[in-house]
Amino acid sequence: MRKHLPGVLAAALIACIQLVGCVQMPTEKAGIPDVRPQISFRLIDESVRSAHIFIDGIHMGTAADYMDGVAALRLLPGTHMLKVTFMGATLMEEKFYVGDGVQRTFTVNREF
Repeated sequence: MRKHLPGVLAAALIACIQLVGCVQMPTEKAGIPDVRPQISFRLIDESVRSAHIFIDGIHMGTAADYMDGVAALRLLPGTHMLKVTFMGATLMEEKFYVGDGVQRTFTVNREF
């Protein structure tokens, strides 16, 4: 009987580990909401999807990257300068202010 004792203890230990391993401790997921302001673009003419977006002189991509209802460009709260260019022409140039939680949509038209 003594020879089988280590085998029995090992089996009992494995059974306990398996039983404990199946138990998941309760967790609490804490998240921080992102309340940075965001802007997006509505296009009157779909041909300007490739219009270039500049915020404070920095190229941020094209208008198609930030279509209203699809995606938005997140900014820091404060005053910004928006410039939209298409084929070398400036379609829009506007200084604007956005605060936390604000969603603003700019309408871009091809008229020069």
